[in-house]
Amino acid sequence: MAVALGVLVPVAVGVGIYLAGRNLTPDYNTGLYGQHGTGAVTLKARLGSALLCLALVQLGLALWMYGRLPGLRGGTRPVRLGHRALGFLTVLFSLPIAYHCLVTYGVETTSPRVVIHSVAGCAFYGAFVAKVLVVRSRRLPGWLLPAVGSLLVVGIALLWYTAALWALNGDSVPGLSTT
Repeated sequence: MAVALGVLVPVAVGVGIYLAGRNLTPDYNTGLYGQHGTGAVTLKARLGSALLCLALVQLGLALWMYGRLPGLRGGTRPVRLGHRALGFLTVLFSLPIAYHCLVTYGVETTSPRVVIHSVAGCAFYGAFVAKVLVVRSRRLPGWLLPAVGSLLVVGIALLWYTAALWALNGDSVPGLSTT
């Protein structure tokens, strides 16, 4: 039963965000920290780039914690606490970006890039809920926590690739349509 809830709750979060985004009326005048239009897009691209950096630091701390960095032993308590605190801040940092995306654009399906970005954004928060549930559980396999944490890093990288890189690279990314 617990495993079923551990799967259903994160999926419900992702699907719930997707359905909310599909049913919202986009408000293209929504601002982000006083920026509107292309200014908001540029700000989100910069914030998204900072978010990717935070995620990569998180990955480094996780590798250190698990003793997977060459020449370093498993991380001590301060490394674990730093990883947890930075993870919390990383998710908090993502919320204004996600809120602006959801309210301004909703979930769109206008191009492959936009579909990937929309679905990845919904899935990211589902994966975050999954990680919280896995961290709290003592009965799940040990490999599951690093796997779900890795999904979060990959999710942020995919979101960055399909939006921040796109905006900072003149509305194009290698391998995806420019529309």
